[in-house]
Amino acid sequence: MGKLTFSKNDFENLKKKDERLAKAMEILPFYTRETDEDLFRSLINNIVGQQISMKAQETVWKRFLDYFSAITPEHIAAATLEEIQSLGISFRKAGYLKGTAEMVLKNEISLKNLYGLSDEEVIKELVKLPGIGPWTAEMLLIFTMGRKDVLSYGDLAIRKGLMMLYGHETITKEIFETYRQRFSPYGTLASLYLWEISSGNYTLPE
Repeated sequence: MGKLTFSKNDFENLKKKDERLAKAMEILPFYTRETDEDLFRSLINNIVGQQISMKAQETVWKRFLDYFSAITPEHIAAATLEEIQSLGISFRKAGYLKGTAEMVLKNEISLKNLYGLSDEEVIKELVKLPGIGPWTAEMLLIFTMGRKDVLSYGDLAIRKGLMMLYGHETITKEIFETYRQRFSPYGTLASLYLWEISSGNYTLPE
């Protein structure tokens, strides 16, 4: 496991991008986030966690770690659908996991080569995998690949954070794009603050 880290200049430069966000950043705590640099393991963990609570994901993921000596394409592909399902996930998800492992083994997608691609190109490749949509791909960009300019329109909490901070009743794609461009190239750092704001635990500055 690693840490998603930012330089002092990253914080100061993001503050210069937007006065209201800068004021919020002064009163919000900032928590470092853990990253898992193993892209295949992260893919499997993300599929496991889809549409279940965080607590349920932790429970099921522990079963995966206990059952498999290592989360590798070889081990997942060699398991039967019934074996994977018995760890606490749906038959459909088991198919996604096995299908992802088989595509990686057949080199239908090269996870290593993704690191040389742009964010948009990475997303385009990852969504070819069963069970991986744009939002999951964006989370992998942030929490596995450590990309620094990711602000996800598909993330409800980020949109909620924008509405709370700027007083919008809704966030259209057009409005969102305005903020995405404003925060760039510090979109990931802005995302972390917007997630924190969306909790509703803070009195935001006027």
